[in-house]
Amino acid sequence: MITHDDLLTDEERTEDALELLSGAPYALDVAGKQLGRGGGVYAWWAAPEVFPELGGPPNVNVPTLRLLYLGRAGNLRGRILRNHLRRSGSSTLRRTLAGLLLPEGYRTTWTDRVVLVPEHEIRLTAWMHKNLRLTWAEDPDPEPIEAALVRRFHPPLNVHGVDPEHLQEPVLAAKRAYEASAGEPS
Repeated sequence: MITHDDLLTDEERTEDALELLSGAPYALDVAGKQLGRGGGVYAWWAAPEVFPELGGPPNVNVPTLRLLYLGRAGNLRGRILRNHLRRSGSSTLRRTLAGLLLPEGYRTTWTDRVVLVPEHEIRLTAWMHKNLRLTWAEDPDPEPIEAALVRRFHPPLNVHGVDPEHLQEPVLAAKRAYEASAGEPS
């Protein structure tokens, strides 16, 4: 069966997604109840006081929030709730946030990779609920949409797909610090 979305170009789907992503961001407890299990793209937003050294374009509808990170998922609900809000081992966003927050005493350990210690996984999730907001747009093929939006907006926490001149040194330094924070693997 051919759907309306099958008839749209990647550019049209990107513009449709951008309209939804630019809407008023949701608190994470509200978002968690509304996220679907389909694929799509998502955007994380925060006030400028959160990581003031980083830029990021403002939200069109809530200009007191700025874009921090764009991602894609085959299952939005699962990606946000089971990865981004739970486990640093499976979330680039969580690892980047933890790297930026290391000066606040976040601790890591080795498993098959560097991860936050359990009590700091809980602490980071609470921090995210307090400081971050979320928007999303469902789409069965989110990869080209995410790539186009990352190239257009250069979210400060994104590294992959961002033109080199837009990479943020504090983010790169935080990623390096996070990886080094647990010491050498045993």
